[in-house]
Amino acid sequence: MTSQVFYRKWRPQTLADVVGQEHITKTLLNALESGRVAHAYLFCGPRGTGKTSTGRILAKAVNCLKNGKGEPCNTCSQCQATTNGSALDVIEIDAASNRGIDDIRELRERVKFAPNSARYKVYIIDEVHMLTTDACNALLKTLEEPPPHAIFVLATTEPYKLLPTILSRCQRFDFRRLSHSAVVAKLTLICQQEGITIEPQSLRLVARAVSGSLRDAENLLQQLVAYYGRQIDVSQVQDMLGVTNDSRVKELVGHIAAKDVAAGLDTINCLVADGLDLMQFNRGLVEYLRNMLLAKSGAEASVDLASDDLAEVKQLADRMALDDVVRILKLFGQIDLRSRDYSSLPLELALVESVLPKEAKAPAASRPPAAPRKAEAAPAKPTAPVPEPIPERKVVTTPEASPAKSAAPVSEPEEPKEPASSSPVQPELERVKSQWSDFVNTLRGVGSSGSLDAFLRSACEPEAVEGETLVLAFFHDFHKNKIEDTKYTRMVEKKLAEKFGCPNKIRCVLKTKEVKPRRKIEDIPLVKAALEHGARVTSVVEDSSMTEGEEKR
Repeated sequence: MTSQVFYRKWRPQTLADVVGQEHITKTLLNALESGRVAHAYLFCGPRGTGKTSTGRILAKAVNCLKNGKGEPCNTCSQCQATTNGSALDVIEIDAASNRGIDDIRELRERVKFAPNSARYKVYIIDEVHMLTTDACNALLKTLEEPPPHAIFVLATTEPYKLLPTILSRCQRFDFRRLSHSAVVAKLTLICQQEGITIEPQSLRLVARAVSGSLRDAENLLQQLVAYYGRQIDVSQVQDMLGVTNDSRVKELVGHIAAKDVAAGLDTINCLVADGLDLMQFNRGLVEYLRNMLLAKSGAEASVDLASDDLAEVKQLADRMALDDVVRILKLFGQIDLRSRDYSSLPLELALVESVLPKEAKAPAASRPPAAPRKAEAAPAKPTAPVPEPIPERKVVTTPEASPAKSAAPVSEPEEPKEPASSSPVQPELERVKSQWSDFVNTLRGVGSSGSLDAFLRSACEPEAVEGETLVLAFFHDFHKNKIEDTKYTRMVEKKLAEKFGCPNKIRCVLKTKEVKPRRKIEDIPLVKAALEHGARVTSVVEDSSMTEGEEKR
C-alpha cells in the first residue's frame, strides 16, 4: 500500500483552498462567474506557491459538469478525472524536458482537434521559460489566435526569460511568497487532520526555514514525521533544520557588547573543539543579532521569541548603539563558511573587527582638513623678509615691459597642484567601464528588433555604482526612454547580472554631453603667422568635417 506525500495529498482542490494568493483567486473566480475566462494565462512566482495547482483548479472549474461558472464541484466525473490526472483534455507539459520546436509543432497540430469529452482543452505548460527560442516563436501564433476550445496556462519561476511577444499574449498573475503565518496555519491544519502533535514554535521554525514555499514546508513536515514519528518537540525540529540553540550564541554576543576580544575568541575555539557546525552557529548568531536590531529599533512585535528571551535580547541591545548593532550584523551576515577547509578564521576576523573602535579603521580619514585650517590661522605671516630700502632700487619702465613684471621680486606662488577628484574612485565602476564594450556586445540580437545594443553603444556611459545599481548617464531622451521601458530594463539587468554579478540593477539619468569650445580663428598657428605679416581675416567658412578644436590645414 502506497501513501501520498503531504504536498500531493493536501494539494488545494478549490480556489478558496489556495493559500496566500487571494489577489489571484478572487480575480479568477470573478472571471469564471462572468464567463470571461481568457485564452492564455501566465502564472509566475517562486516555487511552491501554488502556480500549477491553480492551473489544475482552473481546468476543473471551466469543465465542471455541475457548475462551470465558479468553484469546481470536485464530485463530477470531469473534476475527479482532473484531480487524479486521468482527464484526456487536461494536458500537462514539462517544458524542461519537452523544450524543442518539434514538441511545440506537435502541440500546435493537436490543439486544433476538439476536446474528447470536456468543454475545453486546457494545456498547462510548466517551467515554460525552458522552451527554446524557436519553440517560443512556434507557440506565438497559437497563443495569439487559439481555437475557441483551448485554454493555455503557462507557469514559470523566471518570467524575465520569456520573449516579450509571449508575455504580451497572456494575462499575467504574479504569485507571492507565502507569509510565515499563512504557512503555519496550513501546517497546523495538516497536523490536526493527520494526528501529529507538534508545538506552534516548531511550526514557526519550519515556516522560517522554507522562505515562503508551502510545498517545501509540507515536505519538511513529512520528513519530521518519518524520522521522529507523530510526537515532535522543538529540539527535534532544531536538529533536523540544523538550527542551533547553543547558549554560546548569547555568550558570544555578550563578549562583543563588552568588547572582550580574548573571551570571544575563546568561545569560538570552544565551538571548534566541541565539533559544532560553525555554519549553523553563525546562522543562529545572525538571527540573534537581527532580533537585537528589531528590539533596538522599537519593532519588538516582529521578534518571534518568548517574553523571557525577548527581555534578554533587549537587555543586550541596550548595551550597544544602534549603528554598532547594524555594523556587527553586516559583518557576521557576510561570512561564507561553505569552503572545504571549514576554518573558524572568518568568525574570528568578524569578531575582532566588530570589537575594534571605529577610529582604528580609518585613523587618517578625518585629519587632512586640519592642515589647511592651521595655515589659514596666520595668513599674514610673510614667507620671506621684504627689504626696507625700496626707493634705492630704480625701476625702468619700457613699452615692452609691463609694470607687473617690474615689481619687487617677491617669490611667485607655486603652480597649484591638480586638485584631487571630488568623488572617490569606485573600483566597481572602473571594472564596469573597462568591460562595457564587451557587455554591450552581449546584447546583440536581443530585443524585439534585435538591436538593443544600439541604444547603449554610444548613447550612454556608466556614471556610478550605488550598491547593486549601475547608474547609466544618457545623452538623449530617446535612448533613455527606450531603456526605461520595463521589458528592456529587464533584459539589460539580466545580462548585467550574468556579466558582472553585481551591479545587477540599472537606473537611467539624463546628462548633457560636454562640448569643447572651438578654437578662435586668431589662435590657429597658420592664421596667427599670416596676421603678423600684415594679413587680415575677411570671412570664416565653417567646415562640418572638422572635429571640435581642430584647425583646417
